[in-house]
Amino acid sequence: MRGEGATAQSAGEISDGGAGAPGAVPPPRGGSRRSRRLEGARTSRRGKRRVLRWVSSVLALLILGTAGAGYLYYRYLNGSIKTDALNLGETKLGGSKPNAFGQTPLNILLIGSDARNDEANQALGGATDTFDGPPLADVQMLLHLSADRSNMSVVSMPRDTLLMMPKCTEPNGKVHPASKGLVQTNQSLSRGGPGCTVAAWTELTKIPIDHFMMIDFKGVVSMADAIGGVPVCVEENVHSRTRDGKGSGLKLTKGTNIIQGEQALQWLRTRYGFEDGTDIGRTHAQHQYMNSLAREFRKNAKLSNPVKMNSLAQAAIDAMVVDPGLNKIDKLYDLSMELKKVPPGRITMTTMPWVYSTREEGRVEPEAGAAEAVFRMVREDVPLDFKGPGAPADGAPPSPGVSATPTPPAAPTTAPASAPAKIAVSVRNATSGKDGAQAKVKNRASDVAALLTGKGFTKATAETQTAGEDTTVVRFATDAQAADAAAVATALGLPATSVQKSTDVSGIVLFVGKDWRTGDAPAPPPPAPTSLPSSAHALNGDNDGACMPIQPGFTW
Repeated sequence: MRGEGATAQSAGEISDGGAGAPGAVPPPRGGSRRSRRLEGARTSRRGKRRVLRWVSSVLALLILGTAGAGYLYYRYLNGSIKTDALNLGETKLGGSKPNAFGQTPLNILLIGSDARNDEANQALGGATDTFDGPPLADVQMLLHLSADRSNMSVVSMPRDTLLMMPKCTEPNGKVHPASKGLVQTNQSLSRGGPGCTVAAWTELTKIPIDHFMMIDFKGVVSMADAIGGVPVCVEENVHSRTRDGKGSGLKLTKGTNIIQGEQALQWLRTRYGFEDGTDIGRTHAQHQYMNSLAREFRKNAKLSNPVKMNSLAQAAIDAMVVDPGLNKIDKLYDLSMELKKVPPGRITMTTMPWVYSTREEGRVEPEAGAAEAVFRMVREDVPLDFKGPGAPADGAPPSPGVSATPTPPAAPTTAPASAPAKIAVSVRNATSGKDGAQAKVKNRASDVAALLTGKGFTKATAETQTAGEDTTVVRFATDAQAADAAAVATALGLPATSVQKSTDVSGIVLFVGKDWRTGDAPAPPPPAPTSLPSSAHALNGDNDGACMPIQPGFTW
């Protein structure tokens, strides 16, 4: 493993260009002194209304900071937004699907790159032997925004995680073959770019990833400067430096410290000195920093200043790479408006459940069962704080196959379902699964259509068209069909989350998935967990009492 100075151990890295950055665009001028004063007051009020209320990672904060205030000033930045392909893998899940109420969750992969491809990043990253080498995705966090926008979950993957890498094909046709053995997850970025990191997460989690945002070293420094400092806590004096010169160089006194600039980058990169000196401790420190950063954004009045926000936007745009779906300021603004709906108390930051690898010392692997349980909760839009609709009540597990039921919107009210005999439903054989690894079960659509007919759905018909789904779902096209689609699901004993609004169908279509290859009902999934494993190390966004334990031998 490369030393700490040789890898990017940061969580969100942003571009040089804090307040007063070259190229910053001042507020509009002109007109009378009174009109300018009135315009300034209106701008200030708009800025205050748009001061961002939350964030769960440095990368997400960049987007919110860029888009949340002074939006009209930043239109000119559209041409500066850098993009890269979303998914270079062969498994394409098609993005998140709407639920029965037409609400769609969002999954965004946040990537911190250790690229040392310019003087600023080289100076901050160190390790001269790695200059201009392939970048590594040393920070990877999946941000899940619930369909009803009531909660948010962030799942970090330690950079020392060992995974099988999928085949990735660059837009120019260059192919990176699938790995024949386990590979450290941060190497995904060097296999064609962020789209391969997205592909690796997709293969592991089966979660549809809608967007990614990637940022590099220098951004952390300029963002922390623009914010004016972030409070963090250590249980003892700490100095992250080993006898042979490894470590981030972070030096803090016991208790709460306000860090910014390069010191913020040191905090986010620190491994030696926190907890047991592994990447796991670094991940926990990153979570503490990001939650604290969120609180600072909410209460820091300086961010209502349009000039300050303009500098923040300039820094963010200069350092970011996003997928084509976020290639315009208005798209980033719309995203920020969705994200800020979540109160900080419903933001949960976690680490992917892990175990130490028995195959390679100092590395970790996803914990069998526990990691999949967390991924399943994200897939099914179950809140990781176990609050709200669909969460297990009083520690009791939900019924088999039942997960989060999203809160329906107040309006419009869904019309009552029609009588079964009046509901036209098509049945499609999707028993091969999304990966197509299994052969489709012959005549499965006809068998399930006959089952529906026996339950009174006499307009049920089997389609010759086939598909692939891991779980059985009922999709519908219009709001007027929602209640009828839900009636089909109820008749078959399917959970509420199996009912999805989709533009890919013209009516009500039942996709018989890999979970229902035989019998009169799908195989029920295991009960959803009622708590997260200890290795997930969940941290709530309102928790301002977190303090990092210090590794023996690194105090002063």
